Amino acid sequence: ARIVSTRANCIDELGEARNNLGAALVTLGERDTGTQRFEEAVDSFRAALEAFTRDRAPLDWAMTQNNLGAALSTLGQRETGTRRLNEAVAAFRAALEEYTRDRVPLDWAMTQNNLGTALEALGVRESGTARLEEAAAAYGAALEERTRDRVPLDWALTQNNLGNTLQAIGQSETDTRRLGQAAVAFRAALEERTRD
Repeated sequence: ARIVSTRANCIDELGEARNNLGAALVTLGERDTGTQRFEEAVDSFRAALEAFTRDRAPLDWAMTQNNLGAALSTLGQRETGTRRLNEAVAAFRAALEEYTRDRVPLDWAMTQNNLGTALEALGVRESGTARLEEAAAAYGAALEERTRDRVPLDWALTQNNLGNTLQAIGQSETDTRRLGQAAVAFRAALEERTRD
């Protein structure tokens, strides 16, 4: 990807090469315990956004914003602060400006799920449940398109994510309603996430 980016013949090839480089760096970063590869991936995705502008290539821009958000979210989860997680939330929200439900429903749902993950990570680090409530809403939105019939494993993943968030909310409340909702979400996830 680095070689292709230096030899790109047009702006689209440059954007694609930088985005692919970022994706490769994320994969490498997932195999490491540090943050260097994710920091490089963030730089690569930001460089890709110079080629994939929203005006010129809106869906490529949204894809790259989503990829940037995912790299920032993972980076933020490996760090102690919240700056990278807030940047991830901003990137996912930017992606949703073009990844609309009407235009690309499954990409919209994926990005909603990713947004929920970043918000959940923020919510666990902050006092109160506002971010966790936002995360639960994002997961709920994702489940509008990530249905069991359409994408069963993605549906189960989002159900599990929703369960984690509802459990975190429920643990901070005296009422057990949210814990009950978490149990329902976890049981739903187990309908597709079977041992076999």
